[in-house]
Formats: sequence, structure tokens, C-alpha cells
Amino acid sequence: MAEDLQPDPSLIGGVPTPPLALLPEPIRLFQARARRFAFLAENNSLAPYLTFLAALSKLQARLAATLPAVTAVPASRIAEAARATMPPIDRASLAEDAALVATLEAVVEGAADIAMPEPARLALDAVRAAGEDDRRWLLANILSDQVPADSAAPHLFAAAAVQVHLARLAATLDAQSLVPVSLGLCPACGGRPATSSVMGTQGIENVRYAACACCSTQWNEVRVKCLCCGSTKGVSYRSVEVSEATVKAETCRQCQSWVKILYQVKNPSLDPIADDVGSLGLDILMKETEFQRGGFNPFLVGY
Repeated sequence: MAEDLQPDPSLIGGVPTPPLALLPEPIRLFQARARRFAFLAENNSLAPYLTFLAALSKLQARLAATLPAVTAVPASRIAEAARATMPPIDRASLAEDAALVATLEAVVEGAADIAMPEPARLALDAVRAAGEDDRRWLLANILSDQVPADSAAPHLFAAAAVQVHLARLAATLDAQSLVPVSLGLCPACGGRPATSSVMGTQGIENVRYAACACCSTQWNEVRVKCLCCGSTKGVSYRSVEVSEATVKAETCRQCQSWVKILYQVKNPSLDPIADDVGSLGLDILMKETEFQRGGFNPFLVGY
């Protein structure tokens, strides 16, 4: 494993004040993620799983386009949240949201036609047979960014539903109305990041954005800073490749955690969720270290 003991040497790009948040465009988001999962499956030992996730992402794109429109977050709620430095999307209440429950039902029904590994098929059957309380339990766990390792597979389908619903909710927000809420937390919904990315998009080149694992909002964070404890000391980078790695582990010796950082500035096709799964080899190598994974990705629980 290659390790950069010094902080990442790249400089912040030419934006004095980058926008705090980049809101998702749900249909395009899931379509692009499906293409990325399919590409990653071409030369990867995880090909069956990645191919399944590509099909699941296609389903998410279709549902984002065809489900009844979500009810936008009220302006009064957005203003109140900004004053209290809170996210406007209240995740704590969403497990009881009839629209989210209906989205999970649509995911379960739509996934029936997807080819998938046998463990995923068994998990889908379990979710299909689950009662209302059990389904809400699955959703509540995803919404709290906590998935029991012994029941990871059923949660995968709940995660797909939460991602669709929260991305559609986030898309109704005004990015300029959002405020920073806390270190390493999404300003739209309060979720934890899956990864962060050094952007290559014109206007925000070399600026870092963390990506919410659930609503897919991306928000600006200081380039060299631990997303788990906020330390700027003891931060270093590790990768599988010796040089020119596009996915690295950003490690922190202050809290012994690590989160993946993707270099979209080198490869604009990188996806915060798909490439997190596709770079599982880095997770395996990091398990041999003293660091604990800090990024949350429901598609990687159990690996």
C-alpha cells in the first residue's frame, strides 16, 4: 500500500468562496451511477455484485422519474432550520413517511425482475414478506446511518428507497438557503458522508466536496481535514496504487479513522457511491491497519 505522509499537495482551485452545497438531480444522478457500476463490473472480482448494483441504480432512476412527486420541504421549515443551524430535511421523522414507505414498496416490486446474487435474492424475498413494522425498522436504520452487520442484505433495498426519496427531497431545496450544520454532516439532511471528492468541474476545480450517502447532496469541506473529528493534524493518504491513484484513504492519527477521497479532477467519471464499492480492495488493505472506516455506505456494510 502506498502512503503519502505529507498532506495532499494539490492546491485549492480558483474559487475564493465555493458554494456550500451542490444539490442532486435525481434522475441524472442514478443514471450516471448505473453506468459507472456497469463500467466497474467489467474488470472487477466483484462483477456480479456491481452488475446487480448497476441494475438497481437503473431502477432508482426509473422510480425517480415515475413516482408521484414528493412534497417539497416547506419554506418555513427551511428558514427555521437555517436559523437553528439544522438541516431542513428531518430524517428522524421519515421512517413514518408514507411516501418513503411507498418508495420501498416500489423498489421491492421493481427489483423482482433484476438478476442478482442469491444472497440478495433471499434478502429481497425477506423484505417482500416483511410486515410494516419490520420495513420501518429497516428504513429507520438507514436513516440513522447505522446498519447491523448481520442484516446488511435486507437493508440494501431499504437504502435504495431512502436514496431515491431523500435525493428527490433534496432536489426541492434551494442550495443557497442551506447552512453548515456540523463537521462532516450533510447540510440538507444531516447524514454522514460516504466519501469526499476533489472536484474537476469548471469553477470548483480542486475544491473538496463530501457526498451524503443517502440524499446525495455534496457539500464543501476544507481540503485537508478529517471528516470525522475535524483535525488538520496527522492527516495522511494511503492508496493501493503506487502513484496516480484516483481513490485514496484519508487517514487521521488524531481519531484513528479514515474516509475515502476520490480525485474527480483526474477522472470525472468517478461516482461517490459506485467507486466506493468498486475500490473494495482499499477497504481490505485498510482493515490491516489501526484505522477504522469513517465513511458510511449501505452498499458496503458486511464487506
